[in-house]
Amino acid sequence: MTSFPEELGTAVDEWVAERQSQLVAVRRHLHAHPELSYAEFETTSFLEQRLRNAGLEPKRLPSGTGLVVEVGSGDPIVVLRADIDALPLADLKDVPYASTRENTCHACGHDVHTTVLLGAALALNSLDGLPGTVRCVFQPAEETVPGGATGVVAAGVLDGASRAFALHCDPSIPAGCVGLRTGAITAACDRMDVTLTGPGGHTARPQLTVDLVDALGRLITDLPSLLSRQVDPRAGMSLVWGAVKAGVAANAIPQRGHLSGTVRVLDRDAWQDAETLLRSLVERVAATTGADVEVDYVRGVPPVVNDPRAVALLRSATLETVGSDGLRLSAQSMGGEDFGWFADVLPIALARLGTHGGGAPLDLHRGTFDVDERAIGIGVRLLARTALHALAADAGAPPPGPSPHPSGSGPGARR
Repeated sequence: MTSFPEELGTAVDEWVAERQSQLVAVRRHLHAHPELSYAEFETTSFLEQRLRNAGLEPKRLPSGTGLVVEVGSGDPIVVLRADIDALPLADLKDVPYASTRENTCHACGHDVHTTVLLGAALALNSLDGLPGTVRCVFQPAEETVPGGATGVVAAGVLDGASRAFALHCDPSIPAGCVGLRTGAITAACDRMDVTLTGPGGHTARPQLTVDLVDALGRLITDLPSLLSRQVDPRAGMSLVWGAVKAGVAANAIPQRGHLSGTVRVLDRDAWQDAETLLRSLVERVAATTGADVEVDYVRGVPPVVNDPRAVALLRSATLETVGSDGLRLSAQSMGGEDFGWFADVLPIALARLGTHGGGAPLDLHRGTFDVDERAIGIGVRLLARTALHALAADAGAPPPGPSPHPSGSGPGARR
């Protein structure tokens, strides 16, 4: 006997096959008309119109951009999420669908994510007998800190749902393949700024003052080393400096110096303690130099820790979509992704959608980034089939709470 995920999944495949060119056209429109975080008004209206034309009733998020729309009715409720904002980068591609907006482009694949979720919503809406509700969230401002996901959570958009799924373009994976991973798949990312001050002085007499350049050097080299001895290495915590500023003259010790860097960590518990630990280490190192120190620590986004059960559902959908030859083990990324905030409410899983079509990989966050558009239809089928499997798995079961944060991501997790 054929199960409903298989039967309805076949109908989704047929829907996608008949509309591949339309899906590509949607992606190209979005790519040509990118909008920055919390300014995605045209994008929101574009999506709103297409959803309403299909008989759906999308609602705008409280931020004024982004949408939530429900397909089907009743329990269980499964969430599918896509981010819709672009980056403040110039589009460097010579293609007909290049960005028409100066210094704004979709260099992280959010145009693909948005198209995939729109397609999944419309495909699922075309089915008869959907056994529950698929709540589709078109989220703004993923590229900000702490991210638009915090607004989605605060607005109660995830309330009553059993689990949430998303995907992200991956140019390291061939188009036609999907990458999955249980546990931490992206890292938390915080920013730390350190300012040192002292009286300044002549480089001929450093013993009479506080040598701020030397003090900065000690922080640059000593802090990452100390950190590696304070944190379990399996937590995957790293500190990398990105900017250092001090002085203007070769023979003058400056009165002020500044360091900026990012702190990244794969383990959620270690992330919770990171600020306290880093502040303590900075003060200890600075104390040996005599410099006064001020630390500005900005919490960013948590790691995305994929729930094992949710990944199992994604895996079933992946095997149906691309077969066993198309399934890849996704590498962990030290990049940040605000989808991790959803895990405060319910179990989550993020998949990697292969977009590499041959030649040199076109990396994310570059003006040259582009995708093999065959990935779009695969993404629609994957998300829609995942929703069907999740509805089947959660039928008649109470909604699970958020996974314990260390699950799949703590020191004993598989890497």
